Amino acid sequence: MTEKVSAPRTGLVDASLARRPTEVQAGAVRSRRPGKSLRRFGLVLGAGAVVIVLVALLHEVFGNTDSFPVPSEATLTGLGVPQRIVAIAESQVGYSADPSSSYCNKFSASWNAGTGGCPSGERAEEWCADFAAWAWQKAGVDFIYGYGPGEINGAAASFYEWGVANGKWHPVTSGYVASPGDVAVYGLSLGSDPSAVHVAIVTDDAPGQIGPDVVNGDGDRTGFSVVETGTDQVLADAGNGDSTLAGYVSPP
Repeated sequence: MTEKVSAPRTGLVDASLARRPTEVQAGAVRSRRPGKSLRRFGLVLGAGAVVIVLVALLHEVFGNTDSFPVPSEATLTGLGVPQRIVAIAESQVGYSADPSSSYCNKFSASWNAGTGGCPSGERAEEWCADFAAWAWQKAGVDFIYGYGPGEINGAAASFYEWGVANGKWHPVTSGYVASPGDVAVYGLSLGSDPSAVHVAIVTDDAPGQIGPDVVNGDGDRTGFSVVETGTDQVLADAGNGDSTLAGYVSPP
């Protein structure tokens, strides 16, 4: 915000100047006005610099994390784990990576995953799986975030591998009807080193739909790298190969 600087008051003239010739008075008054204006300008500039520094420090400390708080415990009390997962995931809809053209995000930072160098202390990697794991963890789901066998991490396929290891994997060909809080897995490629394109938190699987309603972390339909909803989402808008719904992983 630009602060207005008041113009110098011209109605008051020193009495000694009033007795001098007109050209001397004018010269004297003109010689004093620039100094006052510069001093006022300096004060305004200094105040503006302080505001900028404070804003930068607050952004460094809080970044984009405190504008999308998790629902309070009072709000979550009485909800089962699946409903808690959904409430937590939906509370983040609208969150975006910061800067907006990057993958810097708070969900990867919560796991100390990805790479550093983000301006607000966040960390950068493609974060759909980090978001889903974060929602599960905040809702009280017991699992290990790591890179060993059967552990969940930032790789979308890690949810599939965890599901297989824990008897919680449900391929779409099984006819399984997804439940709120499940993780939908898209673009699964099997083999000695499985991979997947995307995962999302299921909010509903209404009769007659081909795919579930979901909350996507690191979505890109409404922006670059945002939390957004998807309806009847049988395809993930991932832009790199087959991203068809492969199945679901249910929490324990």
